[in-house]
Amino acid sequence: MLDWTDRHCRYFYRILSKNAVLYTEMVTTGAILYGKGDYLAFNKIEKPVVLQLGGSDPKDMTAAAVKAQEYGYDEVNINVGCPSDRVQNGRFGACLMAEPELVAECVKTMQANIDIPVTVKTRIGIDDFDDYAFLTNFVNQVSESGCNHFIVHARKAWLKGLSPKQNREIPPLDYDRVYQLKRDFPELEISINGGVETIEQAQEHLKRLDGVMLGRAIYQNPYLLHQVDELIYDDKQAKLSRIQVVQAMLDYVENETQDGATSWHIARHMLGLFSGQPRARIWRRYLSENARKMPIGTELFENAISLMTE
Repeated sequence: MLDWTDRHCRYFYRILSKNAVLYTEMVTTGAILYGKGDYLAFNKIEKPVVLQLGGSDPKDMTAAAVKAQEYGYDEVNINVGCPSDRVQNGRFGACLMAEPELVAECVKTMQANIDIPVTVKTRIGIDDFDDYAFLTNFVNQVSESGCNHFIVHARKAWLKGLSPKQNREIPPLDYDRVYQLKRDFPELEISINGGVETIEQAQEHLKRLDGVMLGRAIYQNPYLLHQVDELIYDDKQAKLSRIQVVQAMLDYVENETQDGATSWHIARHMLGLFSGQPRARIWRRYLSENARKMPIGTELFENAISLMTE
C-alpha cells in the first residue's frame, strides 16, 4: 500500500475500527535512517500499528527496527512481497524470496535487538520458483531465525514482465497452498492476503488460518472496516454512521491542517467512504474538486456533510 496507508489514512481507519491491526505503507530503511523527513511519526490513536519495513541489509534493518520500537510501534513487518522494479532495484520486496538465508539473518539480528515481534509478509512464489517446496523452504529457514508470523499473499509474483497492478490480478490465487502451509506449520501464525473483498470471505479464511489482511478492498470501501469489530472481534460497540465518521474526523482535520497538512492529504483517503450508497458520486466529486480550494480547516468536510444530508 505504498503511498496509500499513510498516517492520515490510518487515523481515519482507527475511527472505523478500534480492534483491527493497522499497517503502515512500506517504509525503506534508507528513508528512516537517512531521510530528511520523519517517516515513523504516527498518532497514538492508531495503535495497534505495525511498521512495514523495506530493506535487506541486516545492520540497517536492525537500526530501523530499534527506532520503530523507540517510537512505540507494536511490530515490525519485513516486506518480502512487493514486486515493483523500484523495490527490486533496492534489493528488497518479493525478490528476497530467492534469498531466505538473508531474510533469516535480518530477522535474527533484528529480533536480538528489539522486544517487539518481527514478522514477514511474502508471496507463495516468484517467477518459475513457484512450487510448494520453494515456499516451505523459505518459511522453514526464516521461522528458525525467530519469525513466528507470516502473512502470505496467495499469488506468486512475476518479477519481470508484469506491473505491480498486474501482479495483484494476473497470477492466480491459490488459497489451498496457504491452508496447506498452516497444516504443515501449525506452530506458526499464518495470515492470508489477496483477493479478499468482504468480511464474510475473511470469516471463511479464519476457520483455517490465524489472520486475514485486507488492503485495497478497505481503501476502496473503508466502511467495510466498521464490520470488523463486531463480526471478527465480537465487540458490540455502537456503530457510527458514515456521517458520524466524518464528524469524528473534524478535530483531526483542524489540527493537522493547521500543522502543515492540507485537506486533500486527508480527504483522498476518504473518497470511498460512501461507496455503494446514494450520492456517493457527489461525495467523491465534491472532495476531489474542492479540496485544493479549501486547504485548511474543516470547511471542505462540513460542506460535504451538508451535501450528503440534504
